[in-house]
Amino acid sequence: MTSQIFSPGLQQTLDLIGIFVFALSGGLMAVRKNMDIFGICVLAEVTALGGGVMRDLVIGATPVAAFTNLGYFVTPLAAGLVVFFLHPEVERINRAVQTLDAMGLGLFCVTGTVKAHDYGLAFVPSVALGILTAAGGGVIRDVLALESPALLRWDREIYAVPALVGATAVAVLLAIGHLDAWTATAAALSAFVMRMLALKYGWRAPRAWHRNGSRTSEE
Repeated sequence: MTSQIFSPGLQQTLDLIGIFVFALSGGLMAVRKNMDIFGICVLAEVTALGGGVMRDLVIGATPVAAFTNLGYFVTPLAAGLVVFFLHPEVERINRAVQTLDAMGLGLFCVTGTVKAHDYGLAFVPSVALGILTAAGGGVIRDVLALESPALLRWDREIYAVPALVGATAVAVLLAIGHLDAWTATAAALSAFVMRMLALKYGWRAPRAWHRNGSRTSEE
């Protein structure tokens, strides 16, 4: 099994940090939608754990990790409470939250791809589940909040593309037998750096073009 890329203690710490930051974004969305404390905690949970739960269900890794590790389940609740009591302060450090979110994106696209590979999936499905692990929770959050999923909207900086880059890099490393802690870190950093550059420079994915060469109009 290659899913334990880092030492168990480091892997657990990185996972919990990523889960906590993803949960913050879910909680903030709930506050913006004027939800109560239950809604805040629900959105925090699904944002943090949704991608990993869907991945585990697809590959048959049951019971899913989110429900066998108490820390994974409790951490989003703690983040939800932080947002409930301190959301103005959390909003003020939104740039730092986005940076940590980008780190979580890089980490989870790597670990998701590796776990899918460990369960016998081929190159393309492993990459797809790596992206799902990193971005799936955000999609569930947006759907529950009655929003168009951010990663499908042209007016938002690219999110799934950095995850695709990181997941593809991991799948290639697995295929050639060169995945280790250093190369996995490099793959995660590639996704992180791309996401941060997208935030800085407003990078967006291209839209469809009309035959006359002009972009389609926005709704």
